[in-house]
Amino acid sequence: MCGVVGIAGKSPVNQMLFDALTMLQHRGQDAAGIVTCHQGRLFLRKDNGMVRDVFHTRHMRALLGNYGIGHVRYPTAGSSSSAEAQPFYVNSPYGITLAHNGNLTNAIEIHDDLFKTDLRHMNTDSDSEVLLNVFAHELQKIGTLNPTPEDIFHTVSRVHERCKGAYGVVAMITGHGLVGFRDPNGIRPLIYGSRETEQGTEYIIASESVAITALGFKIERDIAPGEAIFIDSEGQLFSKQCAVNPEYRPCIFEYVYFARPDATIDGISVYKARLKMGEKLAYKILKEWGEEHDIDVVIPIPDTSRTSALELANILGVKFREGFMKNRYIGRTFIMPGQQQRKKSVRQKLNPVELEFKDKNVLLVDDSIVRGTTCNEIIQMARDSGAKKVFFASAAPMVKYPNVYGIDMPAKSELIASERSVEEIREIIGADRLIFQDLEDLKNAVSTSKVPDLREFDCSVFDGVYVAGGINQQYLTDLEQKRNDTAKKNADGYIDVNIDAASVDLTGIREA
Repeated sequence: MCGVVGIAGKSPVNQMLFDALTMLQHRGQDAAGIVTCHQGRLFLRKDNGMVRDVFHTRHMRALLGNYGIGHVRYPTAGSSSSAEAQPFYVNSPYGITLAHNGNLTNAIEIHDDLFKTDLRHMNTDSDSEVLLNVFAHELQKIGTLNPTPEDIFHTVSRVHERCKGAYGVVAMITGHGLVGFRDPNGIRPLIYGSRETEQGTEYIIASESVAITALGFKIERDIAPGEAIFIDSEGQLFSKQCAVNPEYRPCIFEYVYFARPDATIDGISVYKARLKMGEKLAYKILKEWGEEHDIDVVIPIPDTSRTSALELANILGVKFREGFMKNRYIGRTFIMPGQQQRKKSVRQKLNPVELEFKDKNVLLVDDSIVRGTTCNEIIQMARDSGAKKVFFASAAPMVKYPNVYGIDMPAKSELIASERSVEEIREIIGADRLIFQDLEDLKNAVSTSKVPDLREFDCSVFDGVYVAGGINQQYLTDLEQKRNDTAKKNADGYIDVNIDAASVDLTGIREA
């Protein structure tokens, strides 16, 4: 999962891009990058690390221009090398930079076609670089000095034809404008906004609405599945549906875990959806455990589950308490490779408030259970703090299948629920009782009548149905070999040789 932003401004956009990426930091903590355009030249700064660590004053001063795009990244497979930090750049045609959130499921096949047929070279294993080269090649085939909006939209339609999977994309065509487009199923989110200035209208495209409102822009709408928008160098906006038979099937896990609670995605309030998840789960507890559920206190596992846990406690009529204090300087354990590193970080990240556990029957609520490693550690922390009984509730259903659309759900063999029953999982994590959300209840919690076209979601991690198609057992087997913890350790073990584009300016890009 990543976060993208693009701004077509009437004044320098460097600070706005920095602020937007800070608002999207929860979507990726591995790397960050910004590229801007000024008088036909590109200025780039990207590296591994958090936004605040990648960009210093000297970098910000060097990011000149009124147009730019930005990216925050975490890797879904393979290496976390700085060479794969985005945005990516290709020289021909025009000079194109691109930032991508999602995952192409046919990237390997396209990579071969690009090399053997399209005669294009790629420098990394990133599917984002594959997507960039497809876009660039299809645009170059048009062969015009000044591409029109229709040329851009034709190019996006060809991307849809060639690329399978999930993608929310922002791209900048040097001297010509800013492009944003979304996969034909709308799996990954993309939204745009505008604001009026004395110089004219400015536009912003981003992964989440929070990056738009925090900068004082007005939300216009979500970009529809398969749609593209183009803001030219004069600041005029054009839009067109570029896919054949697009369908609204956004990733339901955005609402469970990834998106900020104050975000609105595809017209659905993430906060309200999580309240409803807690409501549905509470009624399931009452149905299965009865009115005499024996719960003294409900405690969320910070931060994502807090909203669901609060509503759950209200309906059960029991106390809601903050039993874990979070160290906000430790990264998300969900993103970290290696079981030992995840275990260590849980103890560093969460510290129990013992008086909320001592001599009580505690219901811990989490957004989901993936590997189960952190659940086991947290339950043990609750027992060490004096809890009599520790119950555990997941606001999401059982995660049984890997994600192929840009979320780092690990290899199937590493998913605790892949081949186990609820009782078997309960024993492994050490809970006295365990309950999961039902999938239909989750869908109902997220659904809204305000978006009539949105009838289905990508629920592949729960039901194994991959909405973009083309996924077979061989694909999943190959994916497992790339995503398991051993593969990630090996991939990160190589020596990465970087050439500083500030001192070797061969492409026309300058390193900020």
